[in-house]
Amino acid sequence: MEYFVEQAPTYTECLNKIHTKYGKSVTILYHKTIRMGGLFGFFTKEGVELTGVVTNVGPRNMTSLNIPEAALSRKASDFEEERKKVLAVVPTQTQKDPTLQQVLNEVRTLKERIDAGTINTVPAEHTTIKRVDELLILNDFSPGFRQTIQERIKKECSIDMLNDYNAVQDSVLEWIGESIRIYKEEKFQQRPRIIALIGPTGVGKTTTIAKLAAIYGIGNSGRRPINVRMITIDAFRIGARAQLEAYSKIMDLPVSFADDYDDLKKTIALYSEETDMLLIDTIGKSPRDSAKLGEMKQILDACGTSSEIHLAIAATTKADTITEIMQQFEPFAYRSVVVTKLDETPRIGNIISALAERQKSISYITDGQKVPNNIQNASIVRFLINIEGFHVNRAKIEARFPSNPSDQIQWR
Repeated sequence: MEYFVEQAPTYTECLNKIHTKYGKSVTILYHKTIRMGGLFGFFTKEGVELTGVVTNVGPRNMTSLNIPEAALSRKASDFEEERKKVLAVVPTQTQKDPTLQQVLNEVRTLKERIDAGTINTVPAEHTTIKRVDELLILNDFSPGFRQTIQERIKKECSIDMLNDYNAVQDSVLEWIGESIRIYKEEKFQQRPRIIALIGPTGVGKTTTIAKLAAIYGIGNSGRRPINVRMITIDAFRIGARAQLEAYSKIMDLPVSFADDYDDLKKTIALYSEETDMLLIDTIGKSPRDSAKLGEMKQILDACGTSSEIHLAIAATTKADTITEIMQQFEPFAYRSVVVTKLDETPRIGNIISALAERQKSISYITDGQKVPNNIQNASIVRFLINIEGFHVNRAKIEARFPSNPSDQIQWR
């Protein structure tokens, strides 16, 4: 049995160092945040320190451990000698640190369990892991996402923590929040700002364009209204032009129509001087219709490279279908995703999983069909409070994932 203390800038880097040096047969006893590097106490950076023990050491991993064979044959009863080795790698001035004392107590407990033949590793069938996985299944999280969570539980949760289900589920909720990326608007943009919304048929693109036009063109939450114009290239869908015209009259905001690349380019040029924002509604296409998607991309090329393309996806869509949609629309180089129809499903693990696995951010959330109601900037908190079965401490997660009020739009 071999004890170790390793340090690195992040938990993952530290764990990789341990696996490289000692192999996979390790048990992490304790981890804490430390300050690393710097000069004369200044310019230090946050890091992670892991303390643990090498278990199940045998001839097969002698090379990876890089220690003498005699050391591999030591019995667990040599605890005092190993304890001295742990102290040797810790600076003398920290030997009285209560944190270190806690680590040593955990090592002593582990030794006693080894002597009794009941060493505690993290079993995959632990009740807490099962309960958490059942909640993830309930919320339609993908198998890959669930596997990632299970592996992190095994790596970061001690046996004592696993026996505290509430503590584990709080950690898992935070990990889910960490996986959600929020789109950051660029602070300095050329005028006009051009936003185009793409996506499959029936996800609510036209309604979302109208809601965005109202938010920015009418103003809310103390925001100054700006000059907004809506443009649609969806001239082929029955009622699309009439729908946007109706929204235009209700909100008293202008709307234009373009049929092809040249028409769209002329329209943008015509209104660029007098408009702060152009919102472009596009033709709804099946993600499997590659030819039609190619035609629409050619039209949108008229917007220029500085335009913002956002992909609209309904929260009601199945996880595997979301992944297919995201992949098929990838040639548009969309910057972010707009999640629509959030009110029509109680389960959102599908959308969180797919976006996390493809590392895509979320810009806006919409629910309902009313214009201009029910649209807001995406926020991690909004997603976390919608997850079923978890005990959500809202104050805690709002402190963990704060939103900047100046960046938020919300209309209800």
